This record gives sequence, structure tokens and C-alpha cells, in this order.
Amino acid sequence: MTRRKFVRTAAVATAAALMASKGVFAQGKGEGRPNILFAIADDWSFGQAGVYGDRAVKTPNFDRVAREGVLFTNSYCIAPTCSPSRAGILTGQPPHRLEEGANLWGHLPAKFPVYPDLLEKAGYRVGFTGKGWGPGQLGDRKRNAAGPGFKGFGEFLKTVGGDGPFCYWFGSHDPHRPYEPALTAAAGIRREEVTVPPYLPDTPEVRDDIVAYLAEVQRFDAQLGNLLKLLEESGRAENTMVVVTSDNGMPFPRAKTNLHDSGTRMPLAIRWPGKIASGKKIDALVSHLDFAPTFLEAVELKPTTVMAGKSLLPLFGGDAKGRDRVFLERERHAEARAGNVGYPCRAVRTREHLYIRNFHPERWPAGDPDLEKSQGTFSDIDRGPAKEFLLAHRDDPKIAAYFQMACAKRPAEELYEMADDPWQMRNRIDDPKLEAVKREVRASLDNWMKETADPRASGDTDAYDKYPYYGAGPQRP
Repeated sequence: MTRRKFVRTAAVATAAALMASKGVFAQGKGEGRPNILFAIADDWSFGQAGVYGDRAVKTPNFDRVAREGVLFTNSYCIAPTCSPSRAGILTGQPPHRLEEGANLWGHLPAKFPVYPDLLEKAGYRVGFTGKGWGPGQLGDRKRNAAGPGFKGFGEFLKTVGGDGPFCYWFGSHDPHRPYEPALTAAAGIRREEVTVPPYLPDTPEVRDDIVAYLAEVQRFDAQLGNLLKLLEESGRAENTMVVVTSDNGMPFPRAKTNLHDSGTRMPLAIRWPGKIASGKKIDALVSHLDFAPTFLEAVELKPTTVMAGKSLLPLFGGDAKGRDRVFLERERHAEARAGNVGYPCRAVRTREHLYIRNFHPERWPAGDPDLEKSQGTFSDIDRGPAKEFLLAHRDDPKIAAYFQMACAKRPAEELYEMADDPWQMRNRIDDPKLEAVKREVRASLDNWMKETADPRASGDTDAYDKYPYYGAGPQRP
């Protein structure tokens, strides 16, 4: 299907969804329709929460949502960078369908329907606080794709009349860089308890940087606690689905912006009293594209036909099988290369393997080494002590391998086997033992790209590099 047909289909599907909503709710007054509270962190990686076994960080509120609901262990964002990840959540579509919406500091055209608008037209009060869709330009949208803005959840709740249902997006700015020394000092996180991922060197500098990061994870958790308290005080907690997750991996070398698990595997907990049994754990593979259809089906609306995500409701009901794979993608992140070109790649993640296709292996994955932009050289990695240490010691034999993993050019294909390489540090694309696996995942990715009308499936390889980049100059909120 062409992109033009997708756009036309999206409009038809939106109208159909709204008609369906009128039919579903025409007989009642709206009683019983669940509320939706969506809390999303900014750059928080999987595993870094108490309920996942991390001893260093304290996340009592996330742990509580997981304890009173369900904890996911294999949840993946569609793209490891803020704007396209959030665009995927809001539309239920892979970013490559969303034109400029595939890029950071781009624009999410209004012709692509988002679930807050669909819910609002079905009688829901919608709103957001903090970071909604973005960063980028609003363009032809009259407001942020996450809804109208509010100073806080308490202010928003005052606008929800009677028992009327609501859908609210809380977008924290934590644990995005830069970090605050005073917050770090007061966090009570012990350096020796920090887990250093094996793709980073275990040095005091890196450990201290992770401590600063975890301090902001704890602040996000405290913000979540305030949301839960306000929800309970409002008397609406028993009829509210609470969803807590992140948009992409932590802002460290080889994490954020990368299609390895360090950039795409996300924390996720969902609580829905009376609908989800408490204390449940789901190991099934899920995608953040699944949120939009889940929310629509939860309120008895039909997801639009262009949504590529699948509702999670069957998983809540005991169907533990779920997906057998998720797909991942990336286009342009920061202004990190000459000509402001991106580092496009696509990937398929199964339980057993991760296959990545890099469309421009001649480019630097972390950005040009001699282009000094907003984040310095290798500008697709956020500034910070871990990055500075890596660059300063790149020629040290003990550090060089870590630098290479984060910054060196990569082959056109990568293939990793989870059983003996859960951190995806050994590319086995040329291993003859995995020849059959290689053929299968290649074909799977090809099929997905064709089925979802990915321009790169038809050789349109430079469209995303030509879209405007709004990161330099005045931005609309």
C-alpha cells in the first residue's frame, strides 16, 4: 500500500472509529468507561527499578503499580529517540509512515490521527502535563498531539466534570540530561551498588554518572507517587487504567538512539483494578505501538485500520502468548553528521535473536567524529561524564573496545543471539551456524517493511534527510 493510500485510509478509519463510538455509548450516560492515566519517563531504561531487581535505585511507586497490576519484561519502544517514539505511541503507527514524524525535531502532521483526539471526540476529557509529543514543531496541529496542556494533574482533574471519563498524559522530563548535582547528592544512591552495563567501562566516572541518572529516575518515581495520590483523592482510582513506561533508553553511549535492547527495551507496568489480576508478570513481547489500540479497545472504540499495534487486552485476560517478534526503527536523531543526514536502520527482535539492518554503514552511527554540534562530536550521544570519559580514553587499550562499540562504524547487518549474549555485544551475522536464522529474520523484516509501506522497502532512501530540522532556532511549545 502506498503512503498516499495510507493517509486516505487513516482519514476513513478515523471517521469509522468515531461513528463506532457514537453507537457504543448512545444507550448510556458514560458510566463505567475507564479513565486512562499514562505516565512516561524521558530516557529511562529497562531493568532500572526495584521490582526488576535493581538494588541501587528506589522506585516504590512504579513497584506498587506493578504489584497491584502487571509487570512487563519484554516491552519495546518503536524508536529509541523521543519524538518518533512518542509519535508511535500516539498514532499506533510505525514512524516511517508518519513523514516528518519519523525524525527528532520534526513535525507530526495532523492528517495522522492520534488516540487523544479520538477519545476526546468520544466524550473523554483529555490533557497532558510536561513533555507530550516532541521535541519538534506543531506545524499544522493546533495543539500538542498529546492534548491540551495543563500545569498539573490536579488542575486537569478539576476540569473533568462529574463522573466523566478522562485520558491524561504525564510526561516527565526525568531522567533526561543534564543532571542536577544537588539532586544526586540527596538521592542516597550508593556508587558500589550501581550496576554498570557491560557495554560501558566500570570506572568511578561512569558509576557516578549512573548514580546521577538514577537520582532522576527516583524523582520520576516520586512524581508518579503524586499522580497516584491525586488519583486516589479524586475517588477515580478504581476505574482508571494506569500505565507507566519510558520513551527510549538511558542517555549513555550505546543506549539511547540505538536499536539494541539498551536503547529500545522499556520498563512497563499497568494497573487496572477489576480488569487485571494483581501481581502478574507478562514475558510476552509487546510494542509501544500497542498502547493506542489498547486504550481505544478498553473504552469500546475500534482501533483505526492503519494502526499497526495490537491491543494488550487479550494478554490481560490470560493469553500469555502474545507476539513472537517486535520491529524497531530509527531515522534522523540530532544534527550529528555533515549535511544533517541521519543513521537509518530497521530491526526485528524475537525472543531468541536481534537482527539490525543499517542502511548507511558508511556513516558514523553516533555522529561524525569531527562535527561539533549541540552534543559535541559524536552528537547522537548526549553530553555527560560517561561520554566524556569514553572519548578522552578512546586510545587506552582497556577502554578502546567500549569506544568502538558506541562510536565506530558498523556493518550493514548485525545479528545477536540472546541465549549467550543478552547485551548484544557479539555480532554473529557471519556465523554459519546461524545461516537459517539469518534468512528467516531478513525475510521477516522485509515483509514487515513492505506490509507497512516503509519507503525504504522501495529504495526511497533519502526522504527523511530532506525534512526540515527544527532543533536550531525558536521552537513552538
